[in-house]
Amino acid sequence: MGPHGRDFAAAAARGQVAIRVRQGANVAKLTLAIANKNYSSWSLRAWMAMRQLAIPFEENVIPLDTPETARQIAKHSGAGRLPVLHHGDVTVWESLAILEYLAEIFPDTPMWPRSRRVRAMARAVANEMHAGFLALRNACPMNLRRPRKPLTGGLGSDVRANVARIEAIWRECRKLHGRGGPFLFGKFSIADAMYAPVASRFETYAIEVAPESRAYMEAIFATGSFRAWKQDAMNEEWVIPADEVD
Repeated sequence: MGPHGRDFAAAAARGQVAIRVRQGANVAKLTLAIANKNYSSWSLRAWMAMRQLAIPFEENVIPLDTPETARQIAKHSGAGRLPVLHHGDVTVWESLAILEYLAEIFPDTPMWPRSRRVRAMARAVANEMHAGFLALRNACPMNLRRPRKPLTGGLGSDVRANVARIEAIWRECRKLHGRGGPFLFGKFSIADAMYAPVASRFETYAIEVAPESRAYMEAIFATGSFRAWKQDAMNEEWVIPADEVD
């Protein structure tokens, strides 16, 4: 049993995880192909949700920006991107699709809020993250090893608009549905996994945020899953020059 499987078994033994996988769905193991942990925000999203919610899996790290990268990724998916989830004869690519698939095969694992009304909002903000905020992504690539400091040239107006919208989302989610925990909808969910890389960007590039946004960021950083991911990232030796912005 791999380390993630041991974590899952221990949590289940403590009664912290209720599992009812649909019949036949758990026959094959789950394998998640991911990219460098220092840089890959999309890989973080799927990995963090699985680790935080005690879903057992094995990981396969494929470093980006090497002569072998394209060939290695092609073994997993024709999309040419990571992460990719393998589950028996099922292959799922794209982070949000992976997480929706897991929510389907682990129906008793609280990956989304239980209330249909609240779940609708959680899905909406997760999809907004998936489809938007390109200015922030492009100007501030995820780089967990980068010393915490502002961008040399400052933030453009389009990036500041992205930051303002993200803070508005966090504020509204916490105000309406944040009772019961420190996360967007109280308890940790897919929505938090989707915004975790954004929290890391705000930290890395010393972007000023409101106190309530900072409190939410600290909740993300305090999770065992984020801490484990970051520790692995700090131990990596791969460097992607394009993501080493000043």
